[in-house]
Amino acid sequence: MDSDDAPHIPLAYRNVPFLDSDDARPLRILAEYLQPLQAFRRERVCGTVVFFGSARIARDGPLGRYYAEARELARLVTQWSARLSSELCHCVVCTGGGGGIMEAANRGAADAGGKSIGLNIGLPHEQRPNPYVTPSLTFEFHYFFMRKLWFAHLARALVVFPGGFGTLDEMTEVLTLMQTGKLARRIPIVMYGTSYWNEIIDFAALARHRMIDPADLELFAFADDPATALAAMQRGIDSAAVDRVPDLAASRVLV
Repeated sequence: MDSDDAPHIPLAYRNVPFLDSDDARPLRILAEYLQPLQAFRRERVCGTVVFFGSARIARDGPLGRYYAEARELARLVTQWSARLSSELCHCVVCTGGGGGIMEAANRGAADAGGKSIGLNIGLPHEQRPNPYVTPSLTFEFHYFFMRKLWFAHLARALVVFPGGFGTLDEMTEVLTLMQTGKLARRIPIVMYGTSYWNEIIDFAALARHRMIDPADLELFAFADDPATALAAMQRGIDSAAVDRVPDLAASRVLV
């Protein structure tokens, strides 16, 4: 057979049907770790301030004040971040990349002339990245757990605006990592909107029923305006460690 007539056999890492198969799932999972890692190194991002909150909050809706306040807080965070160093990107605003509170936070970072991250994920109702995310820091995830890893791994601080199931899931994930020592550092967590969160979750009852320790209530603080939220985050961030990428907790051998 003439070599020109031989069937073309693609390399395994260029074989699209294989890469889309069940057998290649570990490769797809690894790609959702390595692609953001490469981008963060290229853009010199060494820490984030993560904004959680509902995609359903509209500027002109009943909870519209939270859109405006998330935008303002993200602007303040970005201005503060710019003063920390000219070499590395500290405390970069990071969201889930969608609408509502996420859009507001990315927009606030853009208002201040800074970069921001969007960790978008494909959903049945087609969540689209908002237009305010920095293009080189926009990502599309398939696996929720890999997206959650990137929310937690670089986080210097976390602010949680009103939200539903997704926000509750993301918030409690980080609280659990903090409670169980699976993060090598303490992340200041700010629950934004005291009345909303105290209506949604009776945190004190969790301690009263001994579902959590009373000390676990100190894992987070409340804020109702951008200046108070920013101050709480600034107090809780380890200023001596802002020039290095946060570590994951060391593995422990349980005997």
